Amino acid sequence: MAPRADGVKNAALLLAAARELFEEHGPDAALDQIARRAGVGNATLYRHFPTRADLLIAVYEDDVAALCAKGESLLSEPSATEALFAWLDLLATHIATKRALAFTGTERRPEHRTALFDRWHDSIRATAERLLDRARDTDALRPDFTVGDILTLTSAAASAATDADHALHLVRIICHGMEADGQAQ
Repeated sequence: MAPRADGVKNAALLLAAARELFEEHGPDAALDQIARRAGVGNATLYRHFPTRADLLIAVYEDDVAALCAKGESLLSEPSATEALFAWLDLLATHIATKRALAFTGTERRPEHRTALFDRWHDSIRATAERLLDRARDTDALRPDFTVGDILTLTSAAASAATDADHALHLVRIICHGMEADGQAQ
């Protein structure tokens, strides 16, 4: 049976309100405030998202889907290398700004963490592979970089950075090192 239209609309309103409030106040934003901002009652919030973790996971899952969708759209950009580098910038910003959201949403459910993180990582890895394969075909990148290398380096840079701007700076250094003309002799 398909979900009712009002239920789908309410879930979308709740996710949008939660995303805004999590960005404004962090993952501990008041659930009552989320329901109010969405224009629904608390019962509607809890019917769709029985726990805070359920809501956090849904918001983060949407964020991962949007990141991967942006990567897919970059596959049509004229410069495959610039498309890859642009997506790595997005990935670094995502990691630098969303890491707490991902961990907070799964901290009380360790049995779900591995499955969720694996699913999220698989989506990100698949997007990175398509972008890297396309860029690799141009011979503009060093041939010794693997998708694991670029994901590890981007994640490390974003995790070590002091903020999103610093993460972008570090990723630009990584991207320069990936370029074939930047290859050490």
